[in-house]
Amino acid sequence: MCGAGSSGSVIARRLAENPDCHVLLIEAGANDDEEAVMDPAAWPTNLGSRRDWGFTAEPNPHLDGRSLSMSMGKGLGGGSSVNVMVWARGHRSDWDYFAEKTGDAGWGHHAVLDIYRRIENWRGVPDPQYRGTSGPVWVQPPKDPSPIAGALLNAAEAIGIPKFDSPNGSMMESAGGVAYSDMLVREGRRHSLYRAYVHPWADRPNLTILTETSVRRILFDGIRATGVEIERSGEILQITAGTEVVLSTGAINTPKLLMLSGLGDRSELERHGIPLLRHLPGVGQNLQDHVSFGCTWEYREPMPPQNSGSEATLYWKSRSDLDAPDLLFCQVEFPVPSERTALLGVPMHGWTMFAGLARPHSRGQVKLRSADPAEAPIIEANMMSDPRDMEAAHACVKLARELGNNAAFAPYVCREAIPGDRRNIDDRFIRDAAVTYWHQCGTARMGLDDMSVVDASLAVHGIERLRIADGSCLPRVTTGNTQAPCTIIGERAAEIMRIQHGI
Repeated sequence: MCGAGSSGSVIARRLAENPDCHVLLIEAGANDDEEAVMDPAAWPTNLGSRRDWGFTAEPNPHLDGRSLSMSMGKGLGGGSSVNVMVWARGHRSDWDYFAEKTGDAGWGHHAVLDIYRRIENWRGVPDPQYRGTSGPVWVQPPKDPSPIAGALLNAAEAIGIPKFDSPNGSMMESAGGVAYSDMLVREGRRHSLYRAYVHPWADRPNLTILTETSVRRILFDGIRATGVEIERSGEILQITAGTEVVLSTGAINTPKLLMLSGLGDRSELERHGIPLLRHLPGVGQNLQDHVSFGCTWEYREPMPPQNSGSEATLYWKSRSDLDAPDLLFCQVEFPVPSERTALLGVPMHGWTMFAGLARPHSRGQVKLRSADPAEAPIIEANMMSDPRDMEAAHACVKLARELGNNAAFAPYVCREAIPGDRRNIDDRFIRDAAVTYWHQCGTARMGLDDMSVVDASLAVHGIERLRIADGSCLPRVTTGNTQAPCTIIGERAAEIMRIQHGI
């Protein structure tokens, strides 16, 4: 297992449940036993730290040349150890789309709902149709949420957006709505996917965990994956896999490792002198991410963030004719400007509507910078390159302002600080405000066509004993935060492997 993030942690645990199955879990980062990880309110301090891969996208001409930070979690738990802890399952239409693209009903909404019920330990309002209560993943609504979160729920209702007990029940089969966020927080501490799955099993003799160990490339005998080359404590070693190799290293590192190992577009590999093992032109293509445009309001009086500082979420449509929500809103209980919108003036105390596109049309790519495994890849995020995204972004910001300026917020805020006192929003504000939601995915997508990289079982096309199980295999980014869908990817991968190998 390469990568101990949201998918890799799940697979390692599920396979290690069989005492006859020996699992090696390799993680480039360090242990997760740090206050910055475990304290839910401290999550912003992880960005830019040693627990962040620190990727930066190339200058984007569609954002007036801006280069966006593309943070990704590095350490046990991966993104689930540094993120905002939001648990968002994805919309029914996402999963049914995946089933259509793979020809496998096991990726459809009905099948995935069964998995969610099985893995959740839901601590909110009972909902046996949608929620489980005996699984490893502790999911709860925010405890004693901030009044500012309640104000968002009231503002949404006031303009005709329905309120739900949870964003992960019937709301994600509908046109959208508003609810308090579901979060992975247990007894006031972060409950990462590593903590949920692996930590209770870390002392098992058939599970070995190597931290601060980088995977450099996959090893092959012909078209059969036989192991991995790693770097640990300055030494380069080779490890042989008895059954198969699984990559769960994320939507940036996974295509990088594939290309370094000879799997990718022929011309891209030739450019770096890498011998071609199999021509897979889809490797590194189809990069997607939720893009956000922060709007900020100043508090009348300081209000400290509660819980994770992000306690309410909203999904809605930019156009009534759409079949599902295409807008994603997460309330953040402190100012979150971009480096450019900060020039408009950032209040010392305030809250931000992190208003974004749930279904962006723009696509980017990940390419090799060189054949040196130590070099970061080239990330062309290409956000806002599709004109349809600009149209949806204007609808998104318009709705954010309508919500934030609603009378429900009057007791708590004194003014709109960003974008401020202006009647119309132009394209320039959209380009200046755009930032990532850190939901990169799609760069080794599953499917049946020539640009897909893995099949419905997550096995790499034309290659034996190599599987990919992380956000890179999603055909499109899900509606909402991606750690819950990555948990499903891990569960499905482990189930498929256990059946195929009789473990």
